[in-house]
Amino acid sequence: MNKDRENPPPVALEQRGHGADHRMFSPSAARNSAPILAVLKEVLPTHGVVLEIGCGTGEHAVHFAQAMPNLTWLPSDPDPGSRASTASWIEFTGLNNVPAPLDIDVCSTQWGVEQLAPFDAIVSINMVHITPWAATLGLFAGAGRLLRTGGLLSLYGPFIQNGVHLAPSNAAFDESLKAHNPSWGLRNIADLECVAEASGLTLGKTIEMPANNMTLIFTHDSP
Repeated sequence: MNKDRENPPPVALEQRGHGADHRMFSPSAARNSAPILAVLKEVLPTHGVVLEIGCGTGEHAVHFAQAMPNLTWLPSDPDPGSRASTASWIEFTGLNNVPAPLDIDVCSTQWGVEQLAPFDAIVSINMVHITPWAATLGLFAGAGRLLRTGGLLSLYGPFIQNGVHLAPSNAAFDESLKAHNPSWGLRNIADLECVAEASGLTLGKTIEMPANNMTLIFTHDSP
């Protein structure tokens, strides 16, 4: 899953000579991992299980899991190449709090992780604007089913606030996404709040991030 509006798609690293190395490197992940981690450290519990939806290259997963060793970080992505990259990052970092990446279709009524629920948090980075609106609906519905009461859904990426783009570059990015796929595009925060409410979640924090991105923290209010 390419989650970068300013750089080329992730690239595979060279073979290291000690088995297959499917790791990919994303410039955006390298750039935004630190600021996202700073926010997550403030809002996530010190212990528990976090489910990541759309883990991409897997760099975020290992970065966050290494910095928060008392959390189990469960990555997932529907793309086989992304899962292969994530699995390689897990292997090469040697982390024991990151299980193998899962194949989750957020549009499905069953994600295949129900036996592990309830989760303390669900995190999704740069996903909702490069997937159809149905995926956003599925993400919130899944969060409503699988989060514990008081659990968090954290979304990171570019959003539209009060019907206005945060910067001209975001507006241009939005147009380019829609030209590529009419079902993609930056989402209005007000629309996300309405979808969240239907799944028993409320928007608790809206945090400005570098490069005209935002982190939205939703809390699961209903059991």
